Amino acid sequence: MNIEVIRQILETTVPFIHRSGLKVLDVGRGHVKLRMPFEGNGNHIGTMYAGALFTLAEVPGGGVFVTGFDVGKFYPVLKDQYIRYRRPARTDVTVEVTLSEEEIARITAEAEEAGKSEFVLEAELIDATGEVVAESRQTLQIRKHGM
Repeated sequence: MNIEVIRQILETTVPFIHRSGLKVLDVGRGHVKLRMPFEGNGNHIGTMYAGALFTLAEVPGGGVFVTGFDVGKFYPVLKDQYIRYRRPARTDVTVEVTLSEEEIARITAEAEEAGKSEFVLEAELIDATGEVVAESRQTLQIRKHGM
């Protein structure tokens, strides 16, 4: 796993994400930590734009996918995304998610056998003061190529 390649994929592949300034802070097998900068992502009332927070909550699914699964064999699909905004963000915001080795193995085995498998990622979006500004839950599916 080439960390710089993964960083490049997550930060620049989607033009909107690239324009937002999202940065990969840490990445490993089944693990990603990201930061959305406040600068450039504000709204009309001086807080972080809800769409920027939603983007920050959505991208970890792709990060977990590219670090945990064989991209030559599988591709990801976002089935649903839920976000609960808890309080206004006035600073940079981070999110961190990890999928265990056991869960990666379960998902891979199921996708090998059935052609697809689902999993859920839950995350807290945290501002620079340590406050939870949003909570996220997404359901992802990996599918075998050609299915």
